[in-house]
Amino acid sequence: MNVLDKITWLRLERNWSEYQLAEKSGLTQSTISTWYRKNMLPTIPSLIKICDVFGLTLSQFFLEEDGNTIHITERQKLLLDYAAKLSPEQYSALLNFLKTL
Repeated sequence: MNVLDKITWLRLERNWSEYQLAEKSGLTQSTISTWYRKNMLPTIPSLIKICDVFGLTLSQFFLEEDGNTIHITERQKLLLDYAAKLSPEQYSALLNFLKTL
């Protein structure tokens, strides 16, 4: 896996510029540009910041796509945990509510 290619793919998937990624992650644009100019890998703390803005964990970032893997964020896991505790009627009401959003 090429880390920089993956960051680029995730960034372009959201139509973000390098500047927007820098702004959202709290990194400087020059830091991100340097990775590409010098073909350097981000540090782990920087990569964690990048993953955070993409809603990924480090393990999800490095997981190779095989078509059978489902990735969920902590927010999604929390929602699933709450939904699992609902009665069938409550679950149906939640789905109807979500459809209106």
